[in-house]
Amino acid sequence: MSTAPGTGAVSLIRLSGPQAFAIADRATGGRASLAAPRQAVWCRILDEVGNTLDDGLLTVFRGPKSFTGEDAVEFAGHGGMLVTREVLSRFLACGALPAGPGEFTQRAFFNGKLDLTQAEGVMDLISAQTSLALRAAREQMEGTIGRRTLEARDEILGVLAHVEAYIDFPDEDIDPDTGRALCDRLDRVATAIDRLLATADQGRVLREGVRTVIFGEPNVGKSSLLNRLLGYERAIVSEVAGTTRDTIEETVNLGGIPLRLIDTAGVRQAGDRIEEEGIRRTVRQIEAADLLLEVADAGQARPSIRPADVPEGTRHLLVLNKADLGEHGDWSGVEAVRISCHRDEGFDRLESVIRESLHLGTGEWGDHAVAINARHQACLSRARQSLAAASALLQPPRTDTELAAIDLREALDALGEVVGRVDTEDLLGVIFSSFCIGK
Repeated sequence: MSTAPGTGAVSLIRLSGPQAFAIADRATGGRASLAAPRQAVWCRILDEVGNTLDDGLLTVFRGPKSFTGEDAVEFAGHGGMLVTREVLSRFLACGALPAGPGEFTQRAFFNGKLDLTQAEGVMDLISAQTSLALRAAREQMEGTIGRRTLEARDEILGVLAHVEAYIDFPDEDIDPDTGRALCDRLDRVATAIDRLLATADQGRVLREGVRTVIFGEPNVGKSSLLNRLLGYERAIVSEVAGTTRDTIEETVNLGGIPLRLIDTAGVRQAGDRIEEEGIRRTVRQIEAADLLLEVADAGQARPSIRPADVPEGTRHLLVLNKADLGEHGDWSGVEAVRISCHRDEGFDRLESVIRESLHLGTGEWGDHAVAINARHQACLSRARQSLAAASALLQPPRTDTELAAIDLREALDALGEVVGRVDTEDLLGVIFSSFCIGK
């Protein structure tokens, strides 16, 4: 099944593999083999005695010109749960096997239709919640990360070819680059890798959202702020202090940035054990936050101490609520965003300040339309470390070229893992084609 479970207008069932046409022929009375590639034709799905189970559109794709690179068949039928189940059962009875999670994309990868980053981009596209996440997923599916990684890998291959030739063929008339020139080439690769690594934080934000914790003293409007940002009444709002006793988490799209808003219990001297536990959870959420929205009552005196400690390095914004009721003199000159949840004032300014603090607005995205994930980051970091080690060893007088070659191979392997390619045959091809050894 290529469509999600449930009732809809259309359901899509996909077959892929060397027996796809034969299986589809058994279920359609031979229509699949007769169909022209990539042209939808009407057909019936028949049971074992020839009765019609469903009718719809059949499209065939002959490998390698298909998503998976194999012969493939797609049947678009009616979207009812029962009729879809009957059609799916019929294909299984004709010899098909149920696909595992992600198996079609996996086959596309193994058949060379996608590299590993593009395969991951498929899921990123499906799960994207904002326009920026969608843009990054599209760039990844188009192969931008893979292309930049392979460009860096090819450059390292060229350097390693010089080093290996210098080590293994000292009698050949090969003029290896000087140590400085080799290091310059590696520096260019390192810069390219650094540019990709610089997108790691953005990638995490786009995929997981900005963990945004709303905290402050009781009755300052934390839950009202959550409800206003969400656009509906999610949290209970009351004048009774301690109403919010547990954390509430929801996700909102703020200018293309997913914010995981977390409303927390007001921080004060707890009145009972339940409220005390709620405050402990608030502290834990603050420690794990990407962005802190500290809410205070603009009409009340400024607290002598902050309700909770803000971890060093955490983005932090002060939000003064109830600004429509007047501002206490203690807040004069204090940098903060003034809002009124009651009158719905100041929220355009708040959203603008949040975007500015995250440096993730659409206008600031620039060349970072592609954002790497945690796996890419780990591989690229290993490659970066190996490059630094190799570059140090290639400095004159270059007495440790064998060790430098090992580091360069490790960098190649790490970059190959990004796209799912680790092929030692590539190096031999570069050496023999570039240096004409043994002619």
